[in-house]
Amino acid sequence: MKNKFLLCVNNQGYEASLELRKLYENVPDKEVERHGQVRIIDESGEDYLYSATYFAPVKLLTETKNRILEKV
Repeated sequence: MKNKFLLCVNNQGYEASLELRKLYENVPDKEVERHGQVRIIDESGEDYLYSATYFAPVKLLTETKNRILEKV
């Protein structure tokens, strides 16, 4: 997934780490993507691997992406 941000659509089993309907930053990692996973910065503030099926791609305007990243 090449999207910088992904929307959580399933958090079953990861309720403490992922919030439903929340945008998460996707850290590009081609190796894990080949295995159907994504690297996400979760609620702990650290990046972890999750199944890509837990997320939906989201298209954001460049201005919106920039404003989100300013806060990081």
